[in-house]
Amino acid sequence: MLHEALASGIQVVSVRESMSNQLKTILLLGSLSALLIALGGAMGPDFLGYAVVSAAVMNLGAYFFSDRIVLATSGAQEVTVEQAPELHAMVAELADKAGIPKPRVYIIPEAQPNAFATGRSPQHGVVAVTEGILQLLDARELRGVLAHELSHVKNRDVLISSIAATVAAAVSYIARVAGFFGGQRRDREGPGGLESLLLLLVAPIAATLIQFGVSRSREFEADRSGAALSGDPEALARALEKLEGGARAMPAQVQPAMASLFIVNPFGAGRSVARLFSTHPSTEERVRRLRAMEAEVPAPGAAWSSSAPTHL
Repeated sequence: MLHEALASGIQVVSVRESMSNQLKTILLLGSLSALLIALGGAMGPDFLGYAVVSAAVMNLGAYFFSDRIVLATSGAQEVTVEQAPELHAMVAELADKAGIPKPRVYIIPEAQPNAFATGRSPQHGVVAVTEGILQLLDARELRGVLAHELSHVKNRDVLISSIAATVAAAVSYIARVAGFFGGQRRDREGPGGLESLLLLLVAPIAATLIQFGVSRSREFEADRSGAALSGDPEALARALEKLEGGARAMPAQVQPAMASLFIVNPFGAGRSVARLFSTHPSTEERVRRLRAMEAEVPAPGAAWSSSAPTHL
């Protein structure tokens, strides 16, 4: 009964979260677009018009194609049911339980254990896992991770994270171009050497800070709703601990702007100043909250024994 009550509560929260995320999407696009236009203005009057047009094009492109950009950037490859039957079975079971269409399934040729979801809506959802996570986690833990990612899809916050990653990467790239060409200009219309250096340093940091307000809060919510979806908070807690250790042992080669997409920080930010600039909340805090839920959620059946291998 308690588990059913939790699931019912999750549905109510998901509706609220969906509406909130629509507003966040608008604010996010507006903020990152303003930053891009500011970059153009800082380079000089000749660049301002280009920046405005680029912001408009980028917004449309990020909305409709951010998932494709993210998948291409990560090198993810779609796998069929025949290629990964157990992985597809887990995704199908959890998607049916969540009441959403079954997302497409991708595998990333990356040794670091990690995963992310993308897609502009549940109808266009994608779940991607690395080869490393399939080797590291047992079936019960992997199911917990997939439930977390499907919660992102159900809550419709994968659009926000995908857009944020895409536009933040573009802002960082444009800042580098602006800094390079600005430093070559000797007229009064463009930025000088010091201004170019500031553009090069400040713009990417500003883009990342804009992501912070979205990324950290959404991870806590996806943990909570994912644990309720799987009915197994402990499995996700153990998975997060393993993934954090894996990320520290072998940081992934991904673009910094894409880091917020993954379930754990792919750069393995630990107990250091780097954590202040992490797009993810503390893994220790996430695990603590999940284990606090464990007392409220019935234990899973024997089918998801922690000793069961994935064999994927």
